[in-house]
Amino acid sequence: MPEASLAHARLAARQGGRAVIGTTGFTAAQREELAAIGRSIAILVAPNMSVGVNVAFRILADMARMLGDDYDVEIVETHHRFKKDAPSGTALRMAEVVAEALGRDLAKTAVYDRHDRLVERPRKEIGMAALRSGDVVGEHTVSFGALGERLELTHRAQSRDNFARGALRAARFIATAKPGLYSMQDVLGLT
Repeated sequence: MPEASLAHARLAARQGGRAVIGTTGFTAAQREELAAIGRSIAILVAPNMSVGVNVAFRILADMARMLGDDYDVEIVETHHRFKKDAPSGTALRMAEVVAEALGRDLAKTAVYDRHDRLVERPRKEIGMAALRSGDVVGEHTVSFGALGERLELTHRAQSRDNFARGALRAARFIATAKPGLYSMQDVLGLT
């Protein structure tokens, strides 16, 4: 829950500690507060701690820039039936990465549901679909489609262990970091 993570970040700041946060769903105001906290302590915020997912974020930006506006972008994510947020924070971050790379405002181009839209797909739309089924740990596919071809990047988490390994890597990084707001991109040297 964003409120609980923000409360813990405030506590870490009061105590001169450090924080690694993997919570998603922060509002713009809450993200601003985390950035302000980062001026006094080292804090890392990431929507996903998986090393593979964070490499995918970097690759997606390059793919989007290279393919450009001639390709439609669709993001499909699947998680277990108990997941509460949809789309997932990881899917939203993937959409943000693609939108930033293409110079689009995600708030204006994101489409989460087409069931009642009887129009042809607009060119610069970024579509997202969330599926909830059984015990799926997490699957994300970003599809870039043009007339005659499609290029997809998929990440499948088959165990939650990869999130723990990434979080430990983040904790080792943040333990020696100067005050600031960091991401897994910093941990992996991708910034």
